[in-house]
Amino acid sequence: MGFPAAPLPVEPPAAATARRSRGLGPLLAGLLLSLVLVGCSAAAAGLNSFQSPDGRYAFLYPTGWTRVQVSNGPQVVFHDLINSDETLSLVVSEVTPDRDLSQLGSAVEVGETLRRSVISPEGSGRDAELVEAQEREQAGHTYYDLEYRVHLADRDRHELATVVVDRGRLYTFAASTNEARWNKVKGLFAAVIRSFTLQI
Repeated sequence: MGFPAAPLPVEPPAAATARRSRGLGPLLAGLLLSLVLVGCSAAAAGLNSFQSPDGRYAFLYPTGWTRVQVSNGPQVVFHDLINSDETLSLVVSEVTPDRDLSQLGSAVEVGETLRRSVISPEGSGRDAELVEAQEREQAGHTYYDLEYRVHLADRDRHELATVVVDRGRLYTFAASTNEARWNKVKGLFAAVIRSFTLQI
């Protein structure tokens, strides 16, 4: 005759819930991390990197865009092969070596100066409006992020730009598209513009 089986210990409901919660913690943390990593890679998807030959600056540009050579114009120009009037350009200008961006004016002041002298100078047939001007800091440099609406005789355009000064050089990096496509590409353009970084 065998001994009666010992009763199995019964775990109180509160303890069981706590044990299950502890087991879910690492699982949820791992899931959250994987979602963050997927989100980061998705944000960078469709972008290629460009670095200047002298290593001074770098930026991202959309996949499917190609670089074009221009004379007496921007230092770097890319455009979309499908929507050829969508462009990305970098203009590098000389400024007094000891001046920083804030000495050229506030984000709004610099944005208005660019509007009057570069985007829609008198006699150009273009009329531009500064929609937004913001200041941000990145890796010890001040950047002004600017947004414009540009009115031409036959169409309207939208442009994003970022401006930064480094060692006597003013960098103006801009992306432009037709107003009709603005809502489709504004997130991409914002990522591209904010990718501009000074390397050395």
